[in-house]
Amino acid sequence: MTEAPRVDTAQLLELLSVSLGVYYGDFTVAAASENLTASQGRALTVLRRGPAAMRALAATMTCDASNMTGIIDRLEKRGLVRREAAPADRRVKNVILTAEGERVTDAIRAKMHITQEGLAGLGADDQGALYALLERVFLTPPTA
Repeated sequence: MTEAPRVDTAQLLELLSVSLGVYYGDFTVAAASENLTASQGRALTVLRRGPAAMRALAATMTCDASNMTGIIDRLEKRGLVRREAAPADRRVKNVILTAEGERVTDAIRAKMHITQEGLAGLGADDQGALYALLERVFLTPPTA
């Protein structure tokens, strides 16, 4: 079995930067094909995981709450999301993806041909390993 080459953090950061650039470009083109900006598409993608309060959505997308309001206004006008008062605090507005919003989000992902082809080129074991690594790096909270 061939040993994996050793790489340093700077090399990993560079490859991650290039990878994210390709992904973001692919995503932007796919979102545009659905007449959405990249920010609107990203909001839909975040909401595909579940409803979110406006403030939490702005924090996730690292944008100002007023900017988030404009993004959600435009998505709501197209029938892709809806706002509803949070059950625990009626002053808080949750944003929920509509069935049409789900369809559009799925269409964007399906049109990300460069990303889809790259991932399809990996075998099942490599896809599982990539998933586990990305989850460990970006979703697992650091231990104290």
